[in-house]
Amino acid sequence: MQVVEYSEASEDLNSVLDRVSKDSDYTIIKRSDSEDVVVMSLETFNSHMETMHLLKSPANAQHLAKSIEQLNEGKIFHRELLDG
Repeated sequence: MQVVEYSEASEDLNSVLDRVSKDSDYTIIKRSDSEDVVVMSLETFNSHMETMHLLKSPANAQHLAKSIEQLNEGKIFHRELLDG
């Protein structure tokens, strides 16, 4: 995560955007007269949205937590997919 002042971001917006894209991270732009804003790549945004969607259902969140626990314990199975 990077934090930059609005004046710095506006002077070299292309550099800020390139850094956000390259690092798959986000940048907070601090503004003195308004709320701060966050800039992130579309890939990062989509990842966050998918995570929020998956976790908004308590049952789904519990299922995911159980799956992660099974993975961490080595209780996984590899299966071949059938062409259909």
